[in-house]
Amino acid sequence: MRPSPPERVAEYRRRGWWRGQTVDALFRDAVAKRGPEAALADAPNREALVGSPPQRLTWTELETRVDALAHALAGLGVGRGDVVATQLPNVVEGVLAFLACARMGAILSPIAMAYRGHELRQILPVIEPKAYLTVGEFHGCDHAAMLADLRREGVTAAEILSLADQAPEGVSRMSDLLDRAARTPFPTPADLDAAEALTICWTSGTEAMPKGVPRHHDHWVVNGEALVEAAGLTAGDTILNPFPLINIAAIGGMLMPWLVCQGRLIQHHPFDLPIFLGQMQEEGVVYTVAPPAVLNMLLQNEALLAKADLSKLRCLGSGSAPLSPWMVSGWQERHGVTVMNVFGSNEGASLFSTGEAIPDPDHRARFFPRFGAQGVDWPAAFPGKIRTRLVDLATGREITEPGVEGELRISGAMTFDGYYRAPELTKGAFDDQGFFRTGDLFEIAPEDGGRFYRFVGRCKEIIIRGGQNISPAELDVLIEGHPKVREGACAAYPDERLGERVCAFVALKPGESLTLDELNAHLKAHDIATYKLPERLQVVAALPRNALNKVLRRELGQLLSA
Repeated sequence: MRPSPPERVAEYRRRGWWRGQTVDALFRDAVAKRGPEAALADAPNREALVGSPPQRLTWTELETRVDALAHALAGLGVGRGDVVATQLPNVVEGVLAFLACARMGAILSPIAMAYRGHELRQILPVIEPKAYLTVGEFHGCDHAAMLADLRREGVTAAEILSLADQAPEGVSRMSDLLDRAARTPFPTPADLDAAEALTICWTSGTEAMPKGVPRHHDHWVVNGEALVEAAGLTAGDTILNPFPLINIAAIGGMLMPWLVCQGRLIQHHPFDLPIFLGQMQEEGVVYTVAPPAVLNMLLQNEALLAKADLSKLRCLGSGSAPLSPWMVSGWQERHGVTVMNVFGSNEGASLFSTGEAIPDPDHRARFFPRFGAQGVDWPAAFPGKIRTRLVDLATGREITEPGVEGELRISGAMTFDGYYRAPELTKGAFDDQGFFRTGDLFEIAPEDGGRFYRFVGRCKEIIIRGGQNISPAELDVLIEGHPKVREGACAAYPDERLGERVCAFVALKPGESLTLDELNAHLKAHDIATYKLPERLQVVAALPRNALNKVLRRELGQLLSA
């Protein structure tokens, strides 16, 4: 699959936005220059998570493992353009799978650990993976057994591989396949092009079904270069990754910068603060990310911070919820650490409030640079590779004056080309100038001559809980299937730690009553991811609707506030 039109590939390479370098070429260069040096490490609690001891690999050892995995996958019939699905916590095998697919010309489709049968029945028939790599028991779910059941249902024909020592019927142990794999360099296709798809990640929006977001090698390489520049990383730096390796936050924000700067990547997830702080000290971490609530809490607990040597730490990324100016200032003034405000999406919309672009920590917490806006120049390389503009949703007029809300639209080197096998969704995702409609409302801030954007809210209805997108439309359909419910809908309510949580609003049938536990039992019976479950229930007489009978979710949020 070649997602980018040839004319776009030629134009972007002529401009120098894309270099035509594959991820495998980037990896081989790192191996050649850094061979015996440490490259990749598991979190120290790996054994508690998946039942096998933590691994630490040099660049040379990493390449040997990548070759072995590529041979093993090829032995299962995986070839160029075929899809390999993974459902893994943050263990080294996730990185190995990414690099092996890059070497083979295959496509990796990483799937969230929280996804269950409900989501997998939607995703797997679309991507038709040849192989599916997962674990056994993890947080109360036997993933290998779940996949084996789905295969028996006919949902997928993938070869199922498990990292666990014991595999259920119909599932192969990964260790057995690797033991039989050839111990020779894997022959990368000589004509492998950086414009060929490397990943299909999954995102939720206003639609009920997850959407596949293909990205190719050129997309990922420029993403890595952008983050290296934004975070001020240098050769050999250590990066701590607490994001699941399933989307742009981890692949573009952690894994690719590691390859570009040829440093060390330390894995961490699920988030565990004592382990996280211990890794930051013991590994000499230079760059990592954390939610705003965690950074707030740490800054308010100097005794806890004093126990860890964070002297190597230079930059902290944060986002998915508004940053507090006092927190950004506090990290900079007390600890000499730059907090970078990040706005991004799987589709490639990316703004970075870096210390270079916005030195004032108060402004950095509240604003984003107008990267790529006409007439606004920046000293860094990345802003010249994207284009942004604000558009009035009512009139379609481009907004150039401060204080007027509009939808942020973006195009350029990091923006995807369209949703996987979804032409109608793709058509609606871009405007007539080829800009991606982010669904996010910004305004131009009056400060500093209009060089900044200020985030206002979302015009799309997704709920973002701890960085995970939740489609309220998906939940609405399931809730209205409850026998006691006449009509139902979900909306977000604010939460200091996770940004947003889910509230279910229901109008009941006459004479009925309903508890949150009853509702969630009904939703769990549909095998949905647990992070989507409502954490609040509000019974109402009727849902607020417009003249076209569409539920007004903003009014639901106001009902909750009242």
